[in-house]
Amino acid sequence: MDSLELLAHPIRLRIIHAMGGGRLLTTTQLCTRIPEASKATVYRHIELLASGGVLEVAEERRVRGAVERHYRLRRDRAVIDPGRVLTADEHRQAFATAMTALLAEFQVYLDRDGADPVADRVGYRQHALWLSPAELDGLIADLRAAIAPRLSNGPSPERSQYLLSPIHFPVEGPRQEGE
Repeated sequence: MDSLELLAHPIRLRIIHAMGGGRLLTTTQLCTRIPEASKATVYRHIELLASGGVLEVAEERRVRGAVERHYRLRRDRAVIDPGRVLTADEHRQAFATAMTALLAEFQVYLDRDGADPVADRVGYRQHALWLSPAELDGLIADLRAAIAPRLSNGPSPERSQYLLSPIHFPVEGPRQEGE
């Protein structure tokens, strides 16, 4: 299965989110994280991610006669092929998948007992910025410099997992002289 086809599905994207930070999770734990999907659906998507090399079995244990697998994310494989140039329709599909997964994750958060957007510092903002190509490159580099060192953070008692979704695209082109 092609990397875009494999990753551009809301359930598979949510599984990837859940596995971030070096977590080892079972299918049962992933089913808990994605309550609106049936167990069979989650199992099927885990199998697709595992056969595609995005997830790997980190350990197996016998539990009441069944084999319980703990999966680990292979971050290097959880990306669309770097050399691939997406068509406009593929960009539409990938963006819609990302937004669908984001909405589902937010809904699960709000439905959780004790969800407190103020205390949890929930934020969502949109800013319209005027940037030259060089300024945009600088902004992207600054964001990467701020985010990249934190990608390897693992779970711990004082940490909560946050979903950060920077999105940028031009809403209009450069202004022409006389406009």
